[in-house]
Amino acid sequence: MIQYRPLNINELNRELFRHFTRHQAVTKCWRRENEKWVIKDIPFIDDWSEADYQTLVACLKNTIQTGGVVYGAFCDGMLKGFTSVEPLFFGGTQKYLELSSLHVSEELRGSGIGTELFLLAKKWAKQHGALKLYLSAHSAVETQCFYHKMGCMEAAVYSRRHVEAEPFDCQLECKL
Repeated sequence: MIQYRPLNINELNRELFRHFTRHQAVTKCWRRENEKWVIKDIPFIDDWSEADYQTLVACLKNTIQTGGVVYGAFCDGMLKGFTSVEPLFFGGTQKYLELSSLHVSEELRGSGIGTELFLLAKKWAKQHGALKLYLSAHSAVETQCFYHKMGCMEAAVYSRRHVEAEPFDCQLECKL
C-alpha cells in the first residue's frame, strides 16, 4: 500500500532517496519544428548522478523554506515518488504556480503513484489561489503522454527562465 504525505524539511536528505531509482531509457521525444510539434528519434538514458541528488535535496528544501510544498509517496516506509509545488505566482493573469518536480521510482511507474501525486499538487495549488499549474516537462513521449492524460496542454505563457534552462522541455499548464 502506498502512503502519501507532505515532507518536512528535516527529513529531506540524500538518505531519503536511497531506495528511489531515477532512470529512464528514452527513445522518442517531442520537438518543436516550424511551429509544429513532431516526434523525433532521440535515444538516451536519463539518470541522476550523486551531484544531481544533492542538488535535488537543496531545491526541495528551498521549496519548503519559501512556503511551497513537497509530497512523498512511500511504499513499506521507502520513498518511491515525490512532487513539489513552488509558492510564487507568475504568468500575469494566468496566475500560475509551478509544479517543479514529479518523479516516480522506475520500478513503480505505471502504478498510479504519479497520478495521485499530480492530483495532490493540483489540490495544493488551487487551495493556495492558483488558477493553473505550470510545468516545464521532459519531452520524452511517455512523459508527455502522462501529462496530457492529466489534462495538461501547451502553456499560454512560457516561463523564459525554464525555456533557457531546459530548451527541449515542453512548457505545459493545467487548469485547476
